[in-house]
Amino acid sequence: MKILYMGTPEFAVPTLEALIASESEEVVGVFTQPDKPKGRGHRTMMPPVKEKALTCNIPVFQPEGRIGEAEIRILKKLNPDLIVVAAYGQILPKSVIQLPAYGCINVHASLLPKYRGAAPIQWAIINGEKETGVTIMQMDTGLDTGDMLLKESIPIEETDTSVTMHDKLAVLGAELLIKTLNILKKGEHIAEPQDSEASTYAPMLHKDSGKIDWNQSAYSIHCLVRGTQPWPVAYTLYQGEKMKIWKSQVVKATSTTQRPGLIRQTSRNGILVDAAEDQVLIEEIQMPGKKRMAVSSFLAGNTIETGAFLGVETNDE
Repeated sequence: MKILYMGTPEFAVPTLEALIASESEEVVGVFTQPDKPKGRGHRTMMPPVKEKALTCNIPVFQPEGRIGEAEIRILKKLNPDLIVVAAYGQILPKSVIQLPAYGCINVHASLLPKYRGAAPIQWAIINGEKETGVTIMQMDTGLDTGDMLLKESIPIEETDTSVTMHDKLAVLGAELLIKTLNILKKGEHIAEPQDSEASTYAPMLHKDSGKIDWNQSAYSIHCLVRGTQPWPVAYTLYQGEKMKIWKSQVVKATSTTQRPGLIRQTSRNGILVDAAEDQVLIEEIQMPGKKRMAVSSFLAGNTIETGAFLGVETNDE
């Protein structure tokens, strides 16, 4: 089967690798987002999918913005039997979706219809879900609304972050896509419509998505810490400075009166803070201009005041 692949970030690389490794599939081209400046030096970097495609001598196309007439002419010339999409970064027009004989299928990192949108991995963790997974769906013109072809779930462990789940789901997506292609070629697939009434939306995170509200439960805050990595990272204020929190635990409260944001204790184990329900043990932090480090290392040369409040501009109660 001749396949045109559309993908951009690291998540999409294992799926491309699986297609390249398959003896029965031919990747005739790759569409990906334009190169962009990254890092402090603003060095122009290629998308990970482009890097992989070039090493395998696969033609790469990088449209600026949405696909237009020029790109459609390229697609018609490549004449794929199927278009496979994984985190491409643009909604495809109807003319593209209907172009191949087998249409377009998408590798989506959630158990649809839950978590349609740009950040399904992060929001599943932030919302405290116990499982997530990958859905392979037949694309239509909506946002992740197409009929489902294959779906598989995996548990979200208590130690999982968006980073670890990203890697697990990228591998699962690649495996599930190959299974889907085998079913499609045999004509054995059954498309299952999504229940739109059960759908939820996973919007793109923004810079303030990691702001901690200490009036939430310790578990909710712990999920936010895990779900906002590697960006934007959960944060709070300590003495007016932004404290990023990279690692935490939930601790059962021993006090009968919770004072959200109150630093109850500091030790080599971490910073113990009241939430609305239970307490958060902050184990790894990053202060402005500093590297991320264990609280035990930070306390070796700095002080965190017991009795101070996190999340406020000053230490006034």
